[in-house]
Amino acid sequence: MTAAAASLSTPRARTGGPRDDGPELVERVLGWVLVVAVAVLVTRLGLL
Repeated sequence: MTAAAASLSTPRARTGGPRDDGPELVERVLGWVLVVAVAVLVTRLGLL
């Protein structure tokens, strides 16, 4: 079996994307927590 034939017979792995439904609220909250953590770190180190 060649590599091309093997890749056609196996299902493709999902890598996420626009059709991937997930917990949007959790992602948004974790994103803001990350922004605040980076801001605190920058100010504590005196980089701003």
